[in-house]
Amino acid sequence: MPDNIVMPSSVGRRPSLGTAKSAEIFTRIITHGPVSRLDIGRLTGLSQAKVTKTVSPLIESGYVTVGEHAEHSFPGRPVRPLSVVPRSMIAIGVKVNAGEIFAVTVNLGNDVVGSTRRRLKSHDPETAIAAIVSSVSSLIQQLGSDAEHLSGVGVSVSGDIDTETGTVRHSPLLNWNHVPLGTELASRLGLPVTVENDVRALAKAEHWFGVGRDANSFAIVTIGAGIGCGIYVNGDVVVGSHGVAGEIGHLPLASSDALCVCGRRGCVEAVASSNAIRDAVRSARNEPELTLDDAIRLAHEGDPSAVDAFERAGTAIGAALAATVNLFGPEVVVIAGEGVMDYDLYERRFREEFLAHAFGAAANCRLVVQRHTFTDWARGAAVAALREAITVSAGPAVD
Repeated sequence: MPDNIVMPSSVGRRPSLGTAKSAEIFTRIITHGPVSRLDIGRLTGLSQAKVTKTVSPLIESGYVTVGEHAEHSFPGRPVRPLSVVPRSMIAIGVKVNAGEIFAVTVNLGNDVVGSTRRRLKSHDPETAIAAIVSSVSSLIQQLGSDAEHLSGVGVSVSGDIDTETGTVRHSPLLNWNHVPLGTELASRLGLPVTVENDVRALAKAEHWFGVGRDANSFAIVTIGAGIGCGIYVNGDVVVGSHGVAGEIGHLPLASSDALCVCGRRGCVEAVASSNAIRDAVRSARNEPELTLDDAIRLAHEGDPSAVDAFERAGTAIGAALAATVNLFGPEVVVIAGEGVMDYDLYERRFREEFLAHAFGAAANCRLVVQRHTFTDWARGAAVAALREAITVSAGPAVD
């Protein structure tokens, strides 16, 4: 596999958006379309004339299309709703795990139009980078002539990510430190590359196409190999001044004798991650070869050591979620990730602990359990790349 991929000269296509307000209008069409100019004006505070002026270049360039008359048309004033042209912008999203990577091609309509999965012989940076390049190359070839609509590549990784430079500063699950992932991939792919924390990428996708479309604030808590949290408030996904935000998996709410993969003790993740639960049952039963599936089976059968491991996980997660809602009071919390498939094993303890510590009206936030596959994680990375493409296409906030 060559280090560099020769791309068509038109790849990297992005809309010409003059201002941040133009980007906001385009985003509203993406997330709420088909939508009328009147409704866009109400959502953005702009006049219909201003909306029309902003949208016209997007229609001419093939990013937005005008639909037929809507059923709710006013007498004598037919409403022709605006929608995005899904294939007008495409991104490839990649989720990097310790043993494999998942990559998908996603269009502006949030449709997955291609996917690939590759096992990793090693999760060292060079092996992972080579696998990402190979996966992206394969998906580009699948696109054929639609590759000209490719806007960029998004890569999601767990841990502390510097999104400005595309550097993985620290990923305990991968054992990566100061890996210039974005620079390396951009050099080899010849495409814009967005590197994002995996849970923040999920939150960005949830903002555009999930519960966040109509919520003023929400959190997405992920349970699996790690425990993470993405936060949306005040109109955007929280990144943090230093690039770290929502790391509830590393709140010190567990026993101090629990050692976390991050090297600290007492983290929520040290008792509530999938590996932590498995290891606890292994230790209690003195069965070093026991698998997570074995632990789940034993818990369903009522084995005391397995039941106790899931109870402790539920206690830690419930306390962490209570701390989260107490801090910013979201409308809704989505509980997602591969670990929610076993949610029944710790749901009672989780909810008891949450209600015991959520303060006042903060406990009224809606809890939604939602299974996420690794394809969904990769889709989040693609959405992060699409959002970045639109953001950099816009100028200053003043029209």
